[in-house]
Amino acid sequence: MKKRTVVILSPFLIMLINLLVAVVAGYYIGKWAFIPIILIEWGLFLFFIIKYGGKVAIRNWLKPSKAGFGWIIATLVVAITPLPIFLKYHHLLSSWQLIVPWIILALVNPWLEEFYWRGLLSDYTKSWGAPLSVLFSSMMFSLNHAVFGINSSLFSGYEVMISTFLMGIVWAITYKRTDSLRWIIFAHFLVDFLNLSSVSFLDLFKPSW
Repeated sequence: MKKRTVVILSPFLIMLINLLVAVVAGYYIGKWAFIPIILIEWGLFLFFIIKYGGKVAIRNWLKPSKAGFGWIIATLVVAITPLPIFLKYHHLLSSWQLIVPWIILALVNPWLEEFYWRGLLSDYTKSWGAPLSVLFSSMMFSLNHAVFGINSSLFSGYEVMISTFLMGIVWAITYKRTDSLRWIIFAHFLVDFLNLSSVSFLDLFKPSW
């Protein structure tokens, strides 16, 4: 099977594995299933990034932005949309069991997700043309987040799907325009930090949308 075919099909494999982990882990540890889901997913991301991207691709993704200042601003604006969640619910980070996964996820997740969803998938679908490439990576990015709705009511609504899809669109276009993932990784860090991931996955608050 050609490398390009493998990469294009890889999101479906990742989502299938995530689904199985969510069901099995959810049966045994309930809402805490987000931890094995994310850890296994990170392993899968890392495999595809190294196998089909490699050091050359990573260096290319991390080079300085060449242009697209307006899209960088849009990327950062999107990134601070979870700020009200942080301001209203940060007091729920009341134990190390909540703080540790929140911090680790915010520090690690942006690199692996952006290398995979925006970097690898965008590069391997470049020949499709920008609109279709952006749409594909954004749809896969959004659909992949649906698995968390199996064990978390907060992630089970259409709002999460729509918000991740729109973020994916903005970040994919920004990558196309700037030819760099630097600012996108930083923006993703802000999202993961501000949305209080562990608190959200455990349904410790109810959204006001």
